[in-house]
Amino acid sequence: MASTVQESTLIGLCDGDLDCKRYKSSYLTNKVGGQPDWLPVISQHFPRCRRCGAPSAHVVQVYCPLEASPFHRILHLFACTHAECSGHSESWTVLRSQSTEAEVAAAQTRTRCAPPQEINLSTTDWCDGADDWGVEGEESKDAWGGPEQNTKVSLTEENPQTGEVDISTRFQDLTLAQLKDVPVFRAFFISVVEESDLHGKDDHMEHVQELLRDYERREGAVVGQLEESDAGGGEEKYEKSRPKHGDAAFCRFMKTISLCPEQILRYCRGGKPLFISKPPSNMGDLVLACSSCGGSRTFELQLMPALVSLLQRKDGGSEAELEFGTVLVYTCTNSCWTSGSNSVQEEFCYVQPDPDQRLFK
Repeated sequence: MASTVQESTLIGLCDGDLDCKRYKSSYLTNKVGGQPDWLPVISQHFPRCRRCGAPSAHVVQVYCPLEASPFHRILHLFACTHAECSGHSESWTVLRSQSTEAEVAAAQTRTRCAPPQEINLSTTDWCDGADDWGVEGEESKDAWGGPEQNTKVSLTEENPQTGEVDISTRFQDLTLAQLKDVPVFRAFFISVVEESDLHGKDDHMEHVQELLRDYERREGAVVGQLEESDAGGGEEKYEKSRPKHGDAAFCRFMKTISLCPEQILRYCRGGKPLFISKPPSNMGDLVLACSSCGGSRTFELQLMPALVSLLQRKDGGSEAELEFGTVLVYTCTNSCWTSGSNSVQEEFCYVQPDPDQRLFK
């Protein structure tokens, strides 16, 4: 299945607590924290950190079907909360799952779920002109809850006929006692606006321009000059315009998010990521091919610094150590999937730490 490029960038914003006493989230809910909501046909998975082996906490769930695709499509992002793993790509896991509406309906029937209600949801609603990620009408989503979650994980084995990849070494069975030790972040709804809608808002632009002027005075560089130099203005001009901290990418990053500093997520499948610091010269080689079909991966979304302060433990315990500048997610360009599969596809994460964090270490 060929993927479709997302023409505009969608901005994700925190839009209030997801109170489990009032709402029952489902795989259709876009949210921060809480427990992952798996498609009814998908076996539940609890990834572990590649660095230390500890169970990872659920960070973000995004419902992101592709245009003209028959599949429901969900991305789940997990991260290790141990301080020594913070800021490392190996401590993050992104899982993609898909299923058709017919498969969902059959699974709900088999598990004796609540009687299905008529669903009037286009698979293009999220990516094509969407203006909501599940805030409106959440009270009517109880019927979407799907089967109750089990505490045991079904592991995938390699299937030579379907080509599914064995990733069982990344997932382990967890008992109820072990699950209690997995950090759970407070759950928030995610709402969305198109980035293009942020331009031209007079009541906000004056404040933004003042922030930019302060930033330019502080760093000794002009944002516009940095962009021109990166566009081919020559190395000499680049050197003259270089900010004091020496990172033109960070300067561009700050300018881009200045229209909406509170953004927690950016979505633009097939677009260009917004790097918070200069990426490695071999970035193209670092993004591994799809482990299932061997095809290329494309940029899809990234988590933003404003999300860090929202990631607080649900139980009110000590604050989890989870720091990052931005988390870039690359997914299979073809979004390959085997119909009837109950496993997940692991995609690729690349983490850039917050450049300012280096000043305090």
